[in-house]
Amino acid sequence: MIKTIIENIKTIIVALVLAIIIRSLLLQPFYIPSSSMESTLLVGDRLFVTKYSYGYSKHSFPFSPNVFNGRFLFSKPSRGDVVVFKTPSDNRTDYIKRLIGIPGDEVQFIKGDLYLNKKKINKQFVKKSVINCGNYKFEVNLYNEEIDSNAIYQIAYSTQNSMSDTEKFVVPKDHYFFLGDNRDCSKDSRFLSSVGYVSQENLVGKARFLFFSNEAEIGNFFTFWKWHKSIRFERILRKIN
Repeated sequence: MIKTIIENIKTIIVALVLAIIIRSLLLQPFYIPSSSMESTLLVGDRLFVTKYSYGYSKHSFPFSPNVFNGRFLFSKPSRGDVVVFKTPSDNRTDYIKRLIGIPGDEVQFIKGDLYLNKKKINKQFVKKSVINCGNYKFEVNLYNEEIDSNAIYQIAYSTQNSMSDTEKFVVPKDHYFFLGDNRDCSKDSRFLSSVGYVSQENLVGKARFLFFSNEAEIGNFFTFWKWHKSIRFERILRKIN
């Protein structure tokens, strides 16, 4: 009896260690709780983030243990990547946004258009739609934005309240500038006091694909008896662009 208990404990410990290794070095699941990345990511989406994409820092590991500084095996992220990072304000909260500016870039909004290094970023109108902003819904114009030839993605601007002009943001060395795809419903690098420029040490990983998605108002991953009503089958295993 005692031997069986000991073996079970060993099995549990091994399983936990393997889970921590996989979560820290390979893949980590994340849940989308807000509408700041609509329509790319919806509330209720669950996705996998690859931890190895940009190398590793203390934030790659559970609870961000202060065992070392900086990153090792670092690979530079690219403009247009959808990235999970720890917010600079507390170095604990996970945010997911789209990378717009790399070190040395100048970012600015002029009359509602995004400029990168004084060049207007091309966006093409797709359609009008209605999307969420917290507990509210509002009309938006959807556009395909092309930050470079390898990064084309969909963004949303309110038909009434688009941020028309901003100051110039110059991205410091070893930092990055992020925006939400739901441009008028996103706390991101435009808000210097709460998010601002994100250190490369705070990068957690690159968002790759959805593995589950459901209407959060109807049910969740664990209320399986509601899956037939809540699951968004068309989003499962969708690649994140």
